[in-house]
Amino acid sequence: MSLAKIVKISPQGPDEGYLQEAAKVIKNGGLVIIPTETVYGIAADMLNPETISRLYEIKGRPKDKPFSLHIDSKEKIKNFAKDIPVTAWKLIDRFWPGPLTIILESKNNSTIGMRMPDDEIALQVIALSGVPVVCPSANLSGRPAPINFEQAIKDLKDKVDFAIDAGDVSLGKESSIVDLTRDPLKILRIGAITKETIEQVVGRKTVLFVCTGNSCRSVMAKALLEKSLKLKKRSDVEVLSAGMMSAGMGATEATKEVLAEEGIDVSDHRSQRVSEDMLRKSDLILVMEKIHEERILQLVPEIKNRVFLLKEFAKIDDMNINIDDPIGRPLEFYELTMETIKEAVERISNII
Repeated sequence: MSLAKIVKISPQGPDEGYLQEAAKVIKNGGLVIIPTETVYGIAADMLNPETISRLYEIKGRPKDKPFSLHIDSKEKIKNFAKDIPVTAWKLIDRFWPGPLTIILESKNNSTIGMRMPDDEIALQVIALSGVPVVCPSANLSGRPAPINFEQAIKDLKDKVDFAIDAGDVSLGKESSIVDLTRDPLKILRIGAITKETIEQVVGRKTVLFVCTGNSCRSVMAKALLEKSLKLKKRSDVEVLSAGMMSAGMGATEATKEVLAEEGIDVSDHRSQRVSEDMLRKSDLILVMEKIHEERILQLVPEIKNRVFLLKEFAKIDDMNINIDDPIGRPLEFYELTMETIKEAVERISNII
């Protein structure tokens, strides 16, 4: 076989022509050495049997040891995996793009390892190729994973078709691997992310409050729960709030006033719009009105068992299941709203 074509690319301003050329080689069934933040890898089309067979042969890797898929956006995980647990979304939210490979149930009833690298060259090549890309380390089995181009090309110059020289990688440690197909999860390899850090993220609960504009009701709920958890010396719960509408607003003046009576300052609050990522990583999602629940489940239907009306946790005995929006109402209405939310939040703080 002829020697690979080698191109030198600056990580700070990669030449798009070379990136497109590398992507075309992958799409056409070739093997390409590319950098990632962890180590250099050999990129190949996962769906091309001849290419994958060649990759196994070059690596000297047992055929029963599958290659992990590298993706260029978090959303693409849904194209290949099914029954994705909330634990996966927590890890993705914290570590992707980055040095974490997660193993999930695949859509073909097997398992699949996936990672989103934190390297612009790798991400662009993967995206431009238009095919699912595996990218095992660019070394022969049993040899150290390469952290610079010289190590990567040493044994592979006549075995791959194209190679990108981008100097030293930024991390120089392989990704950590977590198997989420079992409960409890199993850490298969400790790499750039420590066992303690992974366990800390997985062990932390996330509670999300949602209202319409994220300027009053959800702000109250978040602030009150954070206060209650602090008093209980709980640091294992992340509390979020969001709205169904546009972001960037502060809390209403009346919200600031009623929370000030509780010794809480929310003057720095800025509203944010609820996102799919936020919903997927949350263990408990509490909404103020039935319409919020309906809209959320239109966005992410699979979280149905984690969404509740906040008023379900209050002991208020009336027929209205909603906590009505106090916007435009007098301060007295805000105070009543706050009392309902406070009662519900206290019960929540005792059960999470």
